[in-house]
Amino acid sequence: MLAPGHVAIACSQALLPYHLPMQISLYRKEHPNVTFGVHLRDREEAERALVDHTADIAIVYEPTRLAAFMTLMRVHQPVHAVMRPDHPLASHETVRLRACLDYPIALPTSSYGVRYLLDIGAQSSSLQLEPVIQSDSFEFLRNHAISEDIITFHFPIGLSHQAMTGDMTSRPLDPRDVPAGMLYVGQLKGRTLPVAAARFADQLFASLAQQYDVS
Repeated sequence: MLAPGHVAIACSQALLPYHLPMQISLYRKEHPNVTFGVHLRDREEAERALVDHTADIAIVYEPTRLAAFMTLMRVHQPVHAVMRPDHPLASHETVRLRACLDYPIALPTSSYGVRYLLDIGAQSSSLQLEPVIQSDSFEFLRNHAISEDIITFHFPIGLSHQAMTGDMTSRPLDPRDVPAGMLYVGQLKGRTLPVAAARFADQLFASLAQQYDVS
Protein backbone atom coordinates (compact mmCIF):
# COMPACT_ATOMS: atom_id res chain seq x y z
CA MET A 1 0.00 0.00 0.00
CA LEU A 2 1.36 3.41 -0.98
CA ALA A 3 1.82 6.30 1.40
CA PRO A 4 -0.77 9.12 1.16
CA GLY A 5 -0.67 10.79 -2.23
CA HIS A 6 -2.83 12.46 -4.85
CA VAL A 7 -3.39 11.86 -8.57
CA ALA A 8 -4.81 14.68 -10.70
CA ILE A 9 -6.20 13.81 -14.12
CA ALA A 10 -7.36 16.08 -16.95
CA CYS A 11 -9.33 14.11 -19.50
CA SER A 12 -11.79 13.98 -22.34
CA GLN A 13 -15.46 13.33 -21.67
CA ALA A 14 -15.36 9.76 -23.02
CA LEU A 15 -13.24 8.57 -20.08
CA LEU A 16 -15.61 9.81 -17.39
CA PRO A 17 -18.62 7.45 -17.47
CA TYR A 18 -16.94 4.04 -17.28
CA HIS A 19 -13.21 3.58 -17.79
CA LEU A 20 -11.76 5.96 -15.22
CA PRO A 21 -14.27 5.15 -12.44
CA MET A 22 -13.45 1.47 -12.81
CA GLN A 23 -9.68 2.01 -12.87
CA ILE A 24 -9.68 4.42 -9.94
CA SER A 25 -11.81 2.03 -7.90
CA LEU A 26 -9.39 -0.84 -8.57
CA TYR A 27 -6.42 1.35 -7.70
CA ARG A 28 -7.90 2.62 -4.45
CA LYS A 29 -8.65 -0.91 -3.29
CA GLU A 30 -4.88 -1.44 -3.25
CA HIS A 31 -3.93 2.09 -2.22
CA PRO A 32 -6.74 3.63 -0.12
CA ASN A 33 -4.47 6.46 1.06
CA VAL A 34 -4.33 7.92 -2.46
CA THR A 35 -6.90 10.55 -3.42
CA PHE A 36 -7.92 11.59 -6.93
CA GLY A 37 -9.00 14.70 -8.77
CA VAL A 38 -10.64 14.06 -12.14
CA HIS A 39 -11.40 17.08 -14.31
CA LEU A 40 -13.06 17.40 -17.70
CA ARG A 41 -10.73 19.37 -19.97
CA ASP A 42 -10.41 19.93 -23.70
CA ARG A 43 -7.07 19.56 -25.46
CA GLU A 44 -5.68 23.04 -24.78
CA GLU A 45 -7.03 23.13 -21.23
CA ALA A 46 -5.42 19.76 -20.54
CA GLU A 47 -2.02 21.08 -21.59
CA ARG A 48 -2.41 24.14 -19.39
CA ALA A 49 -3.28 21.86 -16.48
CA LEU A 50 -0.08 19.90 -17.05
CA VAL A 51 1.99 23.08 -17.22
CA ASP A 52 0.63 24.53 -13.97
CA HIS A 53 0.75 21.12 -12.25
CA THR A 54 -2.98 21.01 -11.58
CA ALA A 55 -2.91 17.74 -13.56
CA ASP A 56 -0.34 14.95 -13.45
CA ILE A 57 -1.79 13.00 -16.36
CA ALA A 58 -3.80 14.16 -19.39
CA ILE A 59 -5.94 11.86 -21.53
CA VAL A 60 -7.23 13.61 -24.64
CA TYR A 61 -8.20 12.96 -28.24
CA GLU A 62 -6.15 14.27 -31.14
CA PRO A 63 -3.95 16.85 -29.37
CA THR A 64 -3.00 19.60 -31.79
CA ARG A 65 0.75 19.12 -31.37
CA LEU A 66 0.69 20.42 -27.82
CA ALA A 67 4.16 21.78 -27.10
CA ALA A 68 4.32 20.73 -23.45
CA PHE A 69 2.63 17.36 -23.95
CA MET A 70 4.80 14.24 -23.75
CA THR A 71 2.93 11.26 -25.18
CA LEU A 72 3.12 8.13 -23.04
CA MET A 73 0.63 6.01 -24.97
CA ARG A 74 -1.64 6.23 -28.00
CA VAL A 75 -4.91 4.28 -28.09
CA HIS A 76 -6.59 3.50 -31.41
CA GLN A 77 -10.31 4.41 -31.24
CA PRO A 78 -12.56 3.83 -34.28
CA VAL A 79 -15.78 5.84 -34.29
CA HIS A 80 -18.83 3.72 -33.43
CA ALA A 81 -22.45 4.23 -34.41
CA VAL A 82 -24.64 3.82 -31.30
CA MET A 83 -28.24 2.67 -31.68
CA ARG A 84 -30.95 0.47 -30.25
CA PRO A 85 -30.41 -3.29 -30.70
CA ASP A 86 -33.47 -3.54 -32.97
CA HIS A 87 -32.29 -0.79 -35.32
CA PRO A 88 -31.99 -1.98 -38.95
CA LEU A 89 -28.22 -1.29 -38.98
CA ALA A 90 -27.57 -3.20 -35.76
CA SER A 91 -27.27 -6.49 -37.66
CA HIS A 92 -24.20 -5.25 -39.59
CA GLU A 93 -20.65 -5.95 -38.39
CA THR A 94 -19.59 -2.50 -39.60
CA VAL A 95 -21.75 0.29 -40.96
CA ARG A 96 -21.22 2.76 -43.76
CA LEU A 97 -21.60 6.44 -43.01
CA ARG A 98 -23.94 6.89 -45.97
CA ALA A 99 -26.23 4.18 -44.55
CA CYS A 100 -26.34 5.96 -41.18
CA LEU A 101 -27.45 9.15 -42.88
CA ASP A 102 -30.55 7.40 -44.19
CA TYR A 103 -31.82 7.68 -40.59
CA PRO A 104 -32.09 10.59 -38.14
CA ILE A 105 -28.78 11.24 -36.37
CA ALA A 106 -27.65 13.01 -33.19
CA LEU A 107 -24.16 14.54 -33.14
CA PRO A 108 -21.71 16.05 -30.68
CA THR A 109 -20.77 19.66 -31.27
CA SER A 110 -17.80 20.63 -33.42
CA SER A 111 -15.30 20.92 -30.55
CA TYR A 112 -15.22 17.13 -30.03
CA GLY A 113 -13.00 14.57 -31.74
CA VAL A 114 -15.90 12.36 -32.83
CA ARG A 115 -17.51 15.25 -34.70
CA TYR A 116 -14.17 16.27 -36.22
CA LEU A 117 -13.68 12.78 -37.66
CA LEU A 118 -17.27 12.57 -38.88
CA ASP A 119 -16.88 15.92 -40.62
CA ILE A 120 -13.73 14.67 -42.35
CA GLY A 121 -15.53 11.53 -43.48
CA ALA A 122 -18.56 13.43 -44.73
CA GLN A 123 -16.47 15.95 -46.68
CA SER A 124 -14.36 13.26 -48.35
CA SER A 125 -17.52 11.41 -49.43
CA SER A 126 -19.47 14.56 -50.40
CA LEU A 127 -22.10 13.81 -47.76
CA GLN A 128 -24.06 16.28 -45.65
CA LEU A 129 -24.37 15.79 -41.90
CA GLU A 130 -27.80 17.07 -40.88
CA PRO A 131 -28.33 16.17 -37.22
CA VAL A 132 -31.75 16.44 -35.65
CA ILE A 133 -30.05 16.81 -32.25
CA GLN A 134 -26.68 18.35 -31.29
CA SER A 135 -25.18 18.43 -27.81
CA ASP A 136 -21.88 18.76 -25.96
CA SER A 137 -22.95 15.92 -23.62
CA PHE A 138 -22.27 12.38 -24.82
CA GLU A 139 -24.39 11.00 -22.00
CA PHE A 140 -27.37 12.99 -23.26
CA LEU A 141 -26.71 11.91 -26.86
CA ARG A 142 -26.58 8.22 -25.93
CA ASN A 143 -29.74 8.37 -23.84
CA HIS A 144 -31.67 10.46 -26.32
CA ALA A 145 -30.70 8.24 -29.23
CA ILE A 146 -32.19 5.27 -27.40
CA SER A 147 -35.34 7.21 -26.42
CA GLU A 148 -36.03 8.40 -29.96
CA ASP A 149 -34.52 5.40 -31.79
CA ILE A 150 -31.98 7.43 -33.74
CA ILE A 151 -28.24 7.01 -34.32
CA THR A 152 -25.48 8.80 -32.47
CA PHE A 153 -21.72 8.30 -32.50
CA HIS A 154 -19.08 7.69 -29.87
CA PHE A 155 -15.63 6.28 -29.23
CA PRO A 156 -15.72 2.74 -27.77
CA ILE A 157 -13.95 3.67 -24.54
CA GLY A 158 -16.97 5.77 -23.62
CA LEU A 159 -19.39 2.87 -24.01
CA SER A 160 -20.22 0.45 -21.21
CA HIS A 161 -20.02 -3.25 -22.06
CA GLN A 162 -23.01 -3.80 -19.78
CA ALA A 163 -25.06 -1.11 -21.53
CA MET A 164 -24.23 -2.61 -24.91
CA THR A 165 -26.06 -5.80 -23.93
CA GLY A 166 -29.18 -3.92 -22.84
CA ASP A 167 -30.93 -0.93 -24.38
CA MET A 168 -28.19 0.01 -26.83
CA THR A 169 -25.58 -1.47 -29.08
CA SER A 170 -22.79 -0.08 -31.23
CA ARG A 171 -21.14 -0.90 -34.54
CA PRO A 172 -17.84 0.50 -35.84
CA LEU A 173 -18.04 2.79 -38.84
CA ASP A 174 -16.33 1.49 -41.94
CA PRO A 175 -12.76 2.91 -41.93
CA ARG A 176 -13.11 3.67 -45.63
CA ASP A 177 -15.65 6.31 -44.63
CA VAL A 178 -14.45 7.75 -41.32
CA PRO A 179 -10.87 7.65 -40.01
CA ALA A 180 -10.23 6.26 -36.56
CA GLY A 181 -9.44 8.59 -33.70
CA MET A 182 -6.42 8.42 -31.44
CA LEU A 183 -6.58 8.82 -27.67
CA TYR A 184 -3.35 10.22 -26.20
CA VAL A 185 -2.20 9.62 -22.65
CA GLY A 186 0.50 12.06 -21.64
CA GLN A 187 2.27 14.13 -19.04
CA LEU A 188 4.27 17.34 -18.89
CA LYS A 189 7.57 17.11 -20.73
CA GLY A 190 10.56 16.91 -18.40
CA ARG A 191 8.53 16.24 -15.27
CA THR A 192 9.01 13.22 -13.02
CA LEU A 193 5.57 12.11 -11.88
CA PRO A 194 4.85 11.60 -8.18
CA VAL A 195 4.87 7.95 -7.18
CA ALA A 196 1.08 7.68 -6.85
CA ALA A 197 0.51 9.18 -10.31
CA ALA A 198 3.24 7.08 -11.92
CA ARG A 199 1.77 3.88 -10.46
CA PHE A 200 -1.71 4.80 -11.64
CA ALA A 201 -0.37 5.58 -15.11
CA ASP A 202 1.16 2.09 -15.24
CA GLN A 203 -2.17 0.52 -14.28
CA LEU A 204 -3.99 2.65 -16.86
CA PHE A 205 -1.54 1.59 -19.59
CA ALA A 206 -2.08 -2.08 -18.76
CA SER A 207 -5.86 -1.77 -18.83
CA LEU A 208 -5.88 0.09 -22.15
CA ALA A 209 -3.42 -2.32 -23.75
CA GLN A 210 -5.63 -5.22 -22.72
CA GLN A 211 -8.71 -3.80 -24.41
CA TYR A 212 -7.52 -1.74 -27.37
CA ASP A 213 -4.89 -1.41 -30.07
CA VAL A 214 -2.17 0.78 -28.51
CA SER A 215 1.22 2.15 -29.43
